Amino acid sequence: MKFVTYRHGGRITWGAVTEDGGGVIDLGRRLPDLPDLSSALETDRLDEARDAASWAEADCALSEVVFERTIPRPGKIICIGVNYGGRNAEYADSSSSSNPSVFVRFPASLTGHGQPLIRPPESEQLDYEGEIVAVIGKQGRRIEQQHAREYIAGLTLGNEGTIRDWLRHAKFNVTQGKNWERSGSMGPWLVTLDEIGNFEDLRLQTRVNGELRQDDSPITMAYSIEYQIEYLSKFITLEPGDVIYTGTPTGAGAHLDPPVWLAPGDVVEVSVEGIGTLTNTIEDEDFS
Repeated sequence: MKFVTYRHGGRITWGAVTEDGGGVIDLGRRLPDLPDLSSALETDRLDEARDAASWAEADCALSEVVFERTIPRPGKIICIGVNYGGRNAEYADSSSSSNPSVFVRFPASLTGHGQPLIRPPESEQLDYEGEIVAVIGKQGRRIEQQHAREYIAGLTLGNEGTIRDWLRHAKFNVTQGKNWERSGSMGPWLVTLDEIGNFEDLRLQTRVNGELRQDDSPITMAYSIEYQIEYLSKFITLEPGDVIYTGTPTGAGAHLDPPVWLAPGDVVEVSVEGIGTLTNTIEDEDFS
């Protein structure tokens, strides 16, 4: 099932996309003690939400809603860097590591499907990074790889937008470049894990203005999604509603020759068959 966070009729709510893909069932109205998708994850009530949606008719057309960030209150947003095949070669220091590169983002840095990504006046180097995003559905610590899927509620998509020159403001630090407000996105919805087969069979593609820029599969990951769950849960407790941006393929604008940055009017589409397409336009920040 596809669960979505959206705005309609002057209120923000959450719901399930109908089987035909054309409508949305308002679960915020049907389950009033669950105000949002984060609450459903935190209380382990996605199955109840699925049951409530299974007999209901759509409350509005999908085309009528404004998409919000899929997980409205993520407890942790964890990002894995330099993970797909060929990514190491994109960096001056291409030495490999036996452990994943890990950094974090804050919720305000991410917006929803159909919303603009914002380019700040301080830099023109806004870049895209299409990613598969794993959403945690069960609390766990020191989770073994073979049990990792048991802790994942489902998958969504992300554009891990980056202000590239701000990544280099300090020697061992990427936080500044990764956390500009509304520079990245998440969506369009959460697809529950029962609808997703082997992660290695997924195909992640990113297009800018229709041009294919990134095209790869988790099969080339240095650190599989299951291993990421194992590694991260060694030093933190993973909680329902936490999200993991699992890495981006080669082909980001910074590594083209010459580099190509996103500009107002550009359209970025991140797609995985079986999950959907996350689409965002680019706008300059309006601080008038």
